[in-house]
Amino acid sequence: MQKKQNTSLVWFRNDLSIHDNASLANAIKSNNRVIALFCFDPRQFEDDQFGFKKTEKYRAKFLIETVTDLKNNLAQLNIPLFVYTIKPENCIPDLVENYQVNHIFLQEEWTQEEVDVFNKVKEKLPDHIQILASYNQFLYHPEDIPFSIEQLPKVFTEFRKACEKQSTIRPETSFSNEKINENTLENPTSIPTLQDLGFEDFEVHPNFAFPLKGGETEGLKRLEDYFFNSKKLGVYKKTRNGLIGKDFSSKFSPWLANGSISAKHIYYQVKQFEKAYFKNDSTFWLIFELIWRDYFKYVSLKFGNQIFKIGGILNKDYNWSKNQQKINDWINGKTSEPFVNANMIELKKTGWMSNRGRQNVASYFAKSMELDWRIGAAYFESLLIDYDVHSNYGNWMYVAGVGNDPRDRKFNVKLQADRYDSNGKYQRLWLQDTLF
Repeated sequence: MQKKQNTSLVWFRNDLSIHDNASLANAIKSNNRVIALFCFDPRQFEDDQFGFKKTEKYRAKFLIETVTDLKNNLAQLNIPLFVYTIKPENCIPDLVENYQVNHIFLQEEWTQEEVDVFNKVKEKLPDHIQILASYNQFLYHPEDIPFSIEQLPKVFTEFRKACEKQSTIRPETSFSNEKINENTLENPTSIPTLQDLGFEDFEVHPNFAFPLKGGETEGLKRLEDYFFNSKKLGVYKKTRNGLIGKDFSSKFSPWLANGSISAKHIYYQVKQFEKAYFKNDSTFWLIFELIWRDYFKYVSLKFGNQIFKIGGILNKDYNWSKNQQKINDWINGKTSEPFVNANMIELKKTGWMSNRGRQNVASYFAKSMELDWRIGAAYFESLLIDYDVHSNYGNWMYVAGVGNDPRDRKFNVKLQADRYDSNGKYQRLWLQDTLF
């Protein structure tokens, strides 16, 4: 009688790539048959406590493109990607039983929603299943930083300097590119359309500053183009505060957010660029921004659910308002500040906003309008194609004065507009249908 073959399952979440993916590499090294899973969890498309859909059409489209690319790339390795639009706890136990799964590999997540889902899955699994989670989304691995999570520095600069001086960045994870499974497994599942997820199809706005597709293939292509073809990396620090077009910044954030490109890969490609061409403020600054991304992840690791609470990690008590008219004015670009309005209309029509714009509209929402910053953060979560829980809530706390900024600053929106949009070109671009 033929012996049943054991199987390793890779449960993809925010690590939607095959390169530099510890979970995939570990599954392949397990010497088992390998299958993969991604769930479009229906909870992610429901309304949140503030009435926003948790994932709006822009990020949904980017996610569909990403999962499609992941499925194609895994197929080259003969690994099937099972895709479901039901809750993970309702499909993983069946996969485990049907395919004799004995190992589950996944990326470690620690924010509440992800932990709750993981626990629900775990409760339904037999005791013999081995679950192996890896911290794979960092530049500096948690085991390699020069302090414990509890002793994380209160300010970014201290964190960055300590890591740069005392930590090393691990090599990218790799595996042999040979076909993994001997036989092709039947896969009856399919990737949902926008309509399946409850959205109407839409045309991308002609002024969209991110006219790029989701998926690892597109992310790696963008890196090649931005670094080595156009060498725009070399002027990144000078142009990164731009507002119009796709090349003023790297635009890596949507791929980084869902893990279809890794921070380590970007880092080592910057080093490759420096070796081949030159090293300057711009090459340093791109890595500097990756370290900021790490820092916000460590902040959420240290403080847990405090990042979602109104007092933030400082437990500061401000007199926040939930005035619905003011919130609607901000969302619809109807405030008294044209620069804020232009940015908010861009976000509403495209799912994108520049970093400079985000800082201004968030500061205006929290400091000038004195609105509950968590509502602004939830709106960003809904709309932004590059939403990342750690960076989103970390940045919102920062500008609201309840996070990692000891100075508790308030942006002067008029001065910012004069500095970054001195000729009013950006504001005209998005306010052309309104009075300006």
